[in-house]
Amino acid sequence: MNLSLRNRVTTSFFLAAMIVILLAFIVFYHLDSLNKEIESITDKSNKVSLLTDEIRITAVSILKYQRRVLTKKPTPELIDKILNLCESFTSQLQRLDTHYNEPEVKKIVGQMLSYVDSLKLVLGKASLFHRDNIGMTSIGDLADKILDAFSEFQDIQFFQNVERDKKIKKIINETKRKMMITLIIAFLWTIILGLVIPGKIALPFKKIKDAIRELQDCNFDVSIYYSQDDEIGEIAREMNKMIHSFKIFEELRADRIAVENRKFDVLANMVKKPVLLANAKGELIYLNNHVYSLLQIQSEDCIGKTMKDTLIPESIIETYELAIRRRSKIENSQISILKKEEVSDLEEKISIKSDLDSEGQIKDEEEKEPEYVYQGYASVIPIRGKESSLDYYLMVMSKEVQAI
Repeated sequence: MNLSLRNRVTTSFFLAAMIVILLAFIVFYHLDSLNKEIESITDKSNKVSLLTDEIRITAVSILKYQRRVLTKKPTPELIDKILNLCESFTSQLQRLDTHYNEPEVKKIVGQMLSYVDSLKLVLGKASLFHRDNIGMTSIGDLADKILDAFSEFQDIQFFQNVERDKKIKKIINETKRKMMITLIIAFLWTIILGLVIPGKIALPFKKIKDAIRELQDCNFDVSIYYSQDDEIGEIAREMNKMIHSFKIFEELRADRIAVENRKFDVLANMVKKPVLLANAKGELIYLNNHVYSLLQIQSEDCIGKTMKDTLIPESIIETYELAIRRRSKIENSQISILKKEEVSDLEEKISIKSDLDSEGQIKDEEEKEPEYVYQGYASVIPIRGKESSLDYYLMVMSKEVQAI
């Protein structure tokens, strides 16, 4: 499916928003689960604590009244109070039993219920006969057993409270771990999206940028390959058309330059005078056939090279340097070109003369007049460009003074 650039950006923002919403939902879910678990544990613990306090108060009241029964003559009112407390105590123990599933706790609660039932039975007999019976002596033992069982229950409850705190901490740590894993996954997913989606969007722009750089280097054999039918694809197609037009224009320009060079070559050779063309850097661009035959050189020895690196005579080089330095026309500068043999002999004589001068043995010799292959005048005409580096300098040599 081909999406436009606008739809891609919209989809990217939509995916980012969905990730944020999903992340918020997962975090909320973990926090809500943590809250529910802690609330459930705390609620149960609070109910057990309140019920334990009630049982403790009832047990203490039973113990207080049973001492009165043992120290004083029991009265029906006192017996009824203890029985009522035993009923409340039984109800409280039964409610307490529903909050626990541990066999150890249920065993202790069952023992306390049996002791309370025995105590109610003994107190019922005492209430029936309204006198001190032999069974009255067991009231103290039953009360002590209830108290011992309750103390044992409190010890168990203490350890359970410790375990409860550990469980709460474990739940909190587990929730933290899950949230951390969720955040890490979301972070990594966000990084992946942040790398992939911008890369997918930026890739065609990179292709266009590379194509533009190739065009800057005058390389017209480049094209942008982009298959998707969107805004970027439309730009890529238009740029390919433009590059094709540039390529055709460059071919036409090259053909036109080649034709003009041939025309210039024909005209320069028709003049029947030595013609040279150099740029503002002193590099030779063109020499006509008269120059090649006059200097006896080949085109590969001079074209594209600076004149000082070629066999061009010094008088021509000096004239060119003067014109390039002034950026102006030079008229009828004297030019002398020695034969190659004469140049070699002159250099040898200069070398020998310098050696003799150094030894102090100078002898007068009859010097032979040098032989020139060309003596005449040269005029340099600058051809201006938009920049100084694009200037060209045309030299026309003549045996006679030229009127330019």
